[in-house]
Amino acid sequence: METLTTVPLPADPSTPAETGGPLVLALPKGRILSELAPLLARAGITPAADFADEGSRRLRFETNHTHLDVVRVRSFDVATFVAHGAAHIGVCGADVLMEFDYDQIYAPLDLGIGRCRVSVAEPVALAAREDIAAWSRVTVATKYPTIAHRHFAARGIQAEVVHLNGAMELAPSLGLARLIVDLVQTGSTLKANGLVETDVIAHISSRLIVNRTALKTRPEAIGAWIARFRAAMAEAHSR
Repeated sequence: METLTTVPLPADPSTPAETGGPLVLALPKGRILSELAPLLARAGITPAADFADEGSRRLRFETNHTHLDVVRVRSFDVATFVAHGAAHIGVCGADVLMEFDYDQIYAPLDLGIGRCRVSVAEPVALAAREDIAAWSRVTVATKYPTIAHRHFAARGIQAEVVHLNGAMELAPSLGLARLIVDLVQTGSTLKANGLVETDVIAHISSRLIVNRTALKTRPEAIGAWIARFRAAMAEAHSR
């Protein structure tokens, strides 16, 4: 098993002049959080013991740093927490940033985890006999209405979006939509539901994000955490 070593880091990034409550780091639940764990360790962040317990009712957790708390939220909500200043720092996928395009978010680091893609998929039989480029209208099931509208509008196609939060793969077979736009990692779920990936809209990875106002008001503390994550990534890539 790989032994994690942490990079040499300063003690606590907060400074007396910038204290005013702990900084809040918003982290996504699920698969990305599992991939993120080694990077957090290398950055010297150890959340409370029950943070990794998906059954824990707590949503906010103290860490080994007096001036840093972490919150565990849905991946789509990380950007909203950071954009509105409820969290100062966060980790979320580039797909979320593309969908919401918050101007209050600065994304200084690509963490290189959570790699996947936002793609268009359609039933295998439909893909074999029709060319989407010839269509003028299409119904699309997705949790990414902004991305879907933008993608099809650029191709001169009017998209009617059916907004779903999950189980997109069912939409074509049940007559809800002709196509879907969704995250794809291996394509196995598409294949199991009779769909095929026909267009890649964007390749995705997770980013470290910060609130722009917080970066101005607490530059030393937040800058120090950005530096810690950057150093942790460099250490991981050197192994």
